[in-house]
Parts: sequence; C-alpha cells; structure tokens
Amino acid sequence: MLRRDSFSYTVQARCSLTEAAALLADPRRQEDLHPLIVRVRRVPPRPGARASYDITDRLAAGPVRLPITYRADVLVDDPDEIVTVARQWPATTVRNHTRLRAEPDGVVRIDVEITLAAPTPLFGYAFRQARAAHLGLAARLGAALDQHPPEHPTE
Repeated sequence: MLRRDSFSYTVQARCSLTEAAALLADPRRQEDLHPLIVRVRRVPPRPGARASYDITDRLAAGPVRLPITYRADVLVDDPDEIVTVARQWPATTVRNHTRLRAEPDGVVRIDVEITLAAPTPLFGYAFRQARAAHLGLAARLGAALDQHPPEHPTE
C-alpha cells in the first residue's frame, strides 16, 4: 500500500523569471544547493518529458551514508511553471510543482509544492528526507538567485 503526503514552501529572490526558471528546471545547476545531491547526469528524455536526469543522492541510514540513484523527468519547463517527477525503486515518487510569479521591485516569488508517494513501510523515512532536503534547498535558493543580476536591469 502506498502512502502520500505533501509539503510546500515559498522563496523570494531578486532575479528575472527566466533566471529562476532556468535554475529550477535544471538539476545540474542545483548540485551545490541541494543537500543530498552528489551527482547529476542528463540522459535521453523519456517519452513526454522535456528533459530527463539520473540523479545520485547520498542518504543517511544511521551512521552509514548510502548512495541512491533515481530518474527525474522535467515535464513542464515554462517561465512561470515547472513540474518534475522523480521515480525511485521501490514505488517511490516525488512530484515537484513550482509556480513563479514576478512581483514589484524585481522580486520573483517561487511557490513550491512537493508531493511524495512511497510504500507505507518506507514513507516516514522518505518523507523526512525529502522535506529536509527540499527545505535545505529552499534556504539556499534565494541567496543563489540574488547573486545573479536581472537580465534586463532597470535604469
């Protein structure tokens, strides 16, 4: 039996929608920001995906760190919306639905909803790991985007 739950977060950064979307739609650009990712490799896209990646994370199991590799597919890659789905054995799926919106004064609002589904015996561990990793990414995301000037600065 699968169990499913979601969490969400919001980040604001001074950047363009294009720069925010480019970072969020490309896991290769997130290697230094995501607390678990140790390697990202682009692979031929699955049918219906705009891009696909093999991603290796290092998960903690007590004092042991275990590398796990999973496939992530970018399904929607627009300046105002990004949808990715990551699949890992056994029957674990993480869906990331990100919405981006320009706000006054060159600020971009990034609203992210993460939905995780996993077999009931694995769910608690997988959900805690996913939540901690994505909130860690969120904590670094605003600063990373603020480092890049907007594409069309106002004069």
